[in-house]
Amino acid sequence: MRLGKRLYSLVMFLVVSVLGGLLIAGLAVPVAGMAAEAGKTTATAMDSLPAELTMAPQAQRSRVLLADGSTLANFYVENRQYVPLSKIAPIMQKAQIAIEDHRFYEHGALDLQGTMRALVSTVRGNTQGASTLTQQYVKMVQVSAAAARGDTEGVQKAQENTIARKIQELRYAIALEKKFTKDQILEYYLNIAYYGDSSYGVESAAMNYFGVHASELNLQQAAMLAGMVRNPNGTNPRRAGLELVALQRRNDVLDRMAVKDVAVISPEQAATAKAKPLGLVKPKAKLHGCGNAEFPFICDYVERTLLASPSLGATRDDRENALYRGGLTIRTIIDPKVQRKAEKSIRNFVDPRDPLDVVNVMVEPGTGLIVSMAQNRNKMGTKRGETFWNYAVNNKMGGGDGYQAGSTFKMFVAAAALKNGLGAYGNINAKSRMNFQGWRFQSCQGTIVQHARWNVVGRGGTFNLFTGTTNSVNGYFVQLEAAAGLCDATKIAQALGLQPSIDPSGNYLTKVASNYPSFTLGAVEVSPLSLVNAYATVAARGIRCDPIIIKSIKAANGATLEAPSANCKRVLDEGIADALSKIFQGPFRSGTATAARIPGYTVAGKTGTVPDNRAIWTVGFTRNLAGAGMISYSKDPRFKKYWSGYRKQVYIKGAYMKYSHRYIQGRSGPEAGRFIFKPAFAAALKNYDRKGFVEPPYGILAGRKVDVPSCSGATPAGCRSILLGAGFGSYTDTIASNAPKGTFLGISPSGVAVRGTSIRILISAGPAKKPEKPKDDKPKDESPKPTPTPTKKKP
Repeated sequence: MRLGKRLYSLVMFLVVSVLGGLLIAGLAVPVAGMAAEAGKTTATAMDSLPAELTMAPQAQRSRVLLADGSTLANFYVENRQYVPLSKIAPIMQKAQIAIEDHRFYEHGALDLQGTMRALVSTVRGNTQGASTLTQQYVKMVQVSAAAARGDTEGVQKAQENTIARKIQELRYAIALEKKFTKDQILEYYLNIAYYGDSSYGVESAAMNYFGVHASELNLQQAAMLAGMVRNPNGTNPRRAGLELVALQRRNDVLDRMAVKDVAVISPEQAATAKAKPLGLVKPKAKLHGCGNAEFPFICDYVERTLLASPSLGATRDDRENALYRGGLTIRTIIDPKVQRKAEKSIRNFVDPRDPLDVVNVMVEPGTGLIVSMAQNRNKMGTKRGETFWNYAVNNKMGGGDGYQAGSTFKMFVAAAALKNGLGAYGNINAKSRMNFQGWRFQSCQGTIVQHARWNVVGRGGTFNLFTGTTNSVNGYFVQLEAAAGLCDATKIAQALGLQPSIDPSGNYLTKVASNYPSFTLGAVEVSPLSLVNAYATVAARGIRCDPIIIKSIKAANGATLEAPSANCKRVLDEGIADALSKIFQGPFRSGTATAARIPGYTVAGKTGTVPDNRAIWTVGFTRNLAGAGMISYSKDPRFKKYWSGYRKQVYIKGAYMKYSHRYIQGRSGPEAGRFIFKPAFAAALKNYDRKGFVEPPYGILAGRKVDVPSCSGATPAGCRSILLGAGFGSYTDTIASNAPKGTFLGISPSGVAVRGTSIRILISAGPAKKPEKPKDDKPKDESPKPTPTPTKKKP
């Protein structure tokens, strides 16, 4: 067997040497009768190169950076950071040349001396390679290119020990040395070589093993790396049992550098370096992909965004190649301190193993940049406290089915009311329990009638938009929705950026949700990110931006690539947006969100509680920042048993969390607001200058007055229908009059009023009773009276 291998190697060297001489001569020996033109064609073929050999190696790692410049994650097929030769220590260059091809700068593509030396050595029984550094580079590129294409067979062919491949390799090496200088080839070599332990290129290897840049490598470090190229896995000092092997290989390189025919260092320098240990640094996490990132769901959102970004390529394959091999630098606005604060606030409230979904997300108004995105299960995996779902986003971006958002939707009804001239000061009477059966609502498909009995409960009394919002009065907002138009409310919600999880980019809100009067109570599953983004549009005075997470992208050569656009545009009149900002300060000032107030800041927003206490919310915004805290029962199938039976009737209200050792009250402001929203929002606000809200035009708040229709001759029930058809609410009020009891007396106010106002339908309570004479309440003196003594008359 050994004799056969020697014979094959001998034949190989002879053939390659002979053909090498022909190749070097440019195959210039003419064949009798061959035309001169054929010679030119052969020469042209000799100079041709595959595309992958005409450029520097492209497989570099891409980095995702946080706002402070720290690395969130690396994306790569090969962990490489390309550096020019000027940033590679000269001793590293010398070490690599000494051990692989010490006459590199003296010969052409084929080293005849080296070939003959290897031939003699092989004949003596010590098989030795004779490939020059340029030939090795050709082989490395062909292997890398085939791997990039996913061509397993091509990878094998690029490493076959056959005469045909050796001849092709030599031909390419000759053409390569015609095209590039020796320094260029050495630079390419040092950047494409694999140094073990997922380190491609000398810069990555230097940082991995020694924690220094390639420009800072010393003699013994350079010798260790140079010795690894031939057998990177077999000399990897991080692998168990191979540290001594790596040490011996390093020392062999040092000896080689000191021999007489190489002599790039002295024997004394070699001895000193050999006496030193390898000096490896403690291995750091590679941060390869999102699974190992500190914030894996932010990383996942970045990755999904990039793979859909046209600036990285026309097809998904092109974009994957750019991301995983292109050496991109991607910057986000994510402040790790704020993100950690958001995660800590959630962690302090609930354990990830408990059956809740908890989310905190923040967006920058006017730019759409995502500031933070945190959840209770913040690690990817299948354990009880882990997940692969990003609760903050829709399913297209790695999320789930979304969550109903309760009274936070009242913002959209309020916006429709202001847009349609209803103003903020019109009074609407709401009962603590109201049945809306028979009420008409204007959907985007036409008028709909609430045929079934629908009881809405909440606070009772007379409210305007300010007090109705502050106290989150359900009966008030359903009536306002009827007056403002259900269709307009859903259109505005869609324009502001609200996206139902079931159809994130479609028209579900206007085509489906506008047919349900319960819209104002948040009866649509949405992603937390889209709800926050809708509120951010109001904060930006009506400018909507799509949520984005990437601030900038730079190519490996420093060129700027176009980051995904936020597509910012005006979708709401700024006066209406300013009015909403003013009105919705109420919940934080004296209403349902007071527990989430942030000292020194004016915050607007809304709380929300989903029916049956499925979820609780607090959404808030300033001019600079919008955010939300949400606590919901978990839809994860692993927790289905917990949310069954009685617990399915009341959900999170009173639910005991085993691992957190706490009961959930199911209160939006005191829990979702105080514990989830407030801590992170307060921390993020420190990064912004304070900017106050703009006072809205009075006309928008005052509304437009319209004629109140006459109810003359109508019954109370008929009058109610007339008023409702004209966009007015109504309620009955009995007053004393000379008319018989139950007589319809008229309406108040009459003439003109702001549409949507509740009109009093006056009903006679009958004549007022005549006041009775006041009774003498003093007790009568029942004691016997003394008989008066008669007086005598004087004569």
